[in-house]
Amino acid sequence: MSTISAERISAGYDQSLIISDLSVTIPEGKVTTIIGANGCGKSTLLKALARLLPLKAGQVLLDGQAIARLATKDLAKTLALLPQLQEATAATVYELVSYGRYPHQSYLGRLSQADKDKICWAMEVTSMTPYAHQTVDALSGGQRQRAWIAMALAQDTDIIFLDEPTTYLDMNHQLDILELLKELNQVSGKTIVMVLHDLNLSARYSDHLIAMKNGHIKYSGEVNQVMTPEMIQDIFQVKAQLVTDPLYNCPTLLTYQLI
Repeated sequence: MSTISAERISAGYDQSLIISDLSVTIPEGKVTTIIGANGCGKSTLLKALARLLPLKAGQVLLDGQAIARLATKDLAKTLALLPQLQEATAATVYELVSYGRYPHQSYLGRLSQADKDKICWAMEVTSMTPYAHQTVDALSGGQRQRAWIAMALAQDTDIIFLDEPTTYLDMNHQLDILELLKELNQVSGKTIVMVLHDLNLSARYSDHLIAMKNGHIKYSGEVNQVMTPEMIQDIFQVKAQLVTDPLYNCPTLLTYQLI
């Protein structure tokens, strides 16, 4: 498995600095969720770790190597990122999932039998095989999200980043996607890092939580250590009452109100 960490990184957009002097090590083989108020730097951190956003200072290390020095294909063999908003595409599900094999293809760009096997596996584990020849744009929101996740799985990386994978999905589809990600972690040992807004879902499906505020990491650790009324008040300016979820044995919000 691969490890990824950041050493005193700063990043932002144009002249605006969003995260500053931030260091973090992502737990290997675990599900880590980044939480925080809007604009605190969650997505910026994810993009910086994935080398989609140039650093203004510091470095990101992948297996001890500076990520900035890695060839794009080598990086893509280890790390996959599913952004918050996917572009519209008229491709079929099979075609979309096949894009995940790009880092593994030869210069001729042809799919090998190993590539095809991995594509079929990715569609199978995401329950997308019946939709292989349908266009992605014709699918429901939950099905589209599964198709994009299948593409990330076909990439066959040790680390998968997902920026708000449950956005715009109803409760049923949110649980469906998160159950899938948790299963992939438990069965395949993949390191999952995602940004979520729902604190109850974050606590239920994560092994590790990172809580951000104003471009900095304020809290980081196991769910029971981080998910506290004090953290919620500090990060979200909300007074919350927590109880233990009887089904999942994790903290869950019972009620909350503005301070």
